[in-house]
Amino acid sequence: MTSPPAAQPPKPSSGARASRASSASSASSASRSVELQGFRGLAALSTVVFHVWQQYYVYDAQGAHPPVDNPYLGALISLEVIDLFFVMSAYLLTLSYARAAIDGEDRTRPGRDFLFRRATRILPLYFLAVLLVWSLRNPSLPGDWRDLLEHLTFTHVFDQERIFYTLGPTWSLSLEIAFYLTLVAVGPLAIRACRRLRTRRARVALCASGCAALYLAPVAWTAVAHHALGVPHTNWPVYFGPQARLGGFAAGMLLAVLLVALGERGRVGARRATAMAVTAAAGLYALSYYSAPENTWHTYYHPLAALLWFALLYATLHVRTTARPRWHALLRSGWLTGVGLVSYSLYIWHEPLMLFLYDTGALPHSQAGFPLAALFVVAAGLLVATVSYWAVEYPGSLLAGLRDKRGRPREFYPDPNPGPVPEPPSQPLREVEPAVR
Repeated sequence: MTSPPAAQPPKPSSGARASRASSASSASSASRSVELQGFRGLAALSTVVFHVWQQYYVYDAQGAHPPVDNPYLGALISLEVIDLFFVMSAYLLTLSYARAAIDGEDRTRPGRDFLFRRATRILPLYFLAVLLVWSLRNPSLPGDWRDLLEHLTFTHVFDQERIFYTLGPTWSLSLEIAFYLTLVAVGPLAIRACRRLRTRRARVALCASGCAALYLAPVAWTAVAHHALGVPHTNWPVYFGPQARLGGFAAGMLLAVLLVALGERGRVGARRATAMAVTAAAGLYALSYYSAPENTWHTYYHPLAALLWFALLYATLHVRTTARPRWHALLRSGWLTGVGLVSYSLYIWHEPLMLFLYDTGALPHSQAGFPLAALFVVAAGLLVATVSYWAVEYPGSLLAGLRDKRGRPREFYPDPNPGPVPEPPSQPLREVEPAVR
C-alpha cells in the first residue's frame, strides 16, 4: 500500500545509510586500484633486483660478501616485499566478504566459483612454467619426479630440500592457495555469524577480532618455534609455511574490514597521508637494516612488515578524493602500472631467465658487474613478461567466462525454442522485509 501524498518520506535506517556509504566507498576503492597496480609494479621490480643481488653474493671461509659493500644500499635492496603482495591480495579478495558481513551486500560468489576464477588467473602460466623449467633441468626421465609432483600440487613449501627448486619464488604461491582455501572457509561463516548480530558495530567487531586471531596465530607459532623449540631460521618449512606466513594475509583482511567499516568517514588529507606513508616506509627500511639472522627483528620481520604495509596501503586507499598526494602520481604513471599488469609473469619467469643468462655468459660473473646485470635482467624480464602476459596469462583469464555470475556453467548455445513463459500471478507478490539491515 502506498503512503498518502502528504506523508513525509521515511528516514533512512542506519543500515541503509551504511549500505550507501559502503557503495560510495566501493566506487572510491575501485578508483584506487590504479595505485595498487603501481605498487605491484614496484614490488615486482624490487623482487627482480633482490634476486640478482642474491645471485652475485660470494660465500667463502670469511663469510658472505654482498656485490656492493654498502650496508645502507644492501638494506634497501634486501627489503622484502613479498608481504606487500600478501596484504594487497588479501585486501582485494576479502572486500566482498567484508561488505556482505558488515552491510549485508551479498555480492560474494560461491566458493567453487571463487576458486575456479582464481585457478584461471594463476594456474595456466604456473603449470606451463613449472613443466617447461623442470623438463629443461631434468632432460632424462624419471628425473626428480618428487620435485615436479610437489610443485604441481603446491606442496613444495613443506619440503626442506626442494622448497626453492625449479621456480624459487613460487613458494609464495603455496601460501596464496592456502589463503584461498582459508577465505572460502571462514568468509561464509563470518557472514552467517554477522547476520545474527543487530548492530553494525558488533558485526565490525566480530570481523576485526577474527582477522586479529588469524594474524596472531602465526606470531604465536613463530614464537614457540624460535624461543621454545630453538628451531633455526634455516628450517624453511617451519618459517615459510602457511602456519607462519598467513599473518600478511590476515593484515590485508583487516584492512578490508576497516575500510568497509569506515566507508567515507575518516579519510585523510594529502599531508597526513604522506606523513603516514613516509613513516611506514622508514619503518620498513629500518626493519630491513636491523634484521640479522636469529635476532628479534629477523624472527618477527614478516608480521611487523605486514603491519607497516597495512599502514602504507591505508595511506594510499583511504585518502580524500580532492586531496590526492603528489606521490600517487608515481603509482598511477603509465609505465609503472604497465609493469604491474605483467607483474605475475615477471615474478614467474625472472629467476629462470636470470640463471639462463648467467650460465650462458650473457651476464658478467664478477661482483662489479651487478649493476649492469640488474638492468639487463629487468629489461629482458619485462620483455619476456609482456609476451607471457598476452600469450598465456590473458587468454587463460578468459576461461573465467565459462561460468556466469552465479557460478554456474555458462550457456553459450541457448535453446532456440524455449518453453512457454509463465503468466504473472494474479496478485502482486509482497516484498519480503530483509532479516538484517
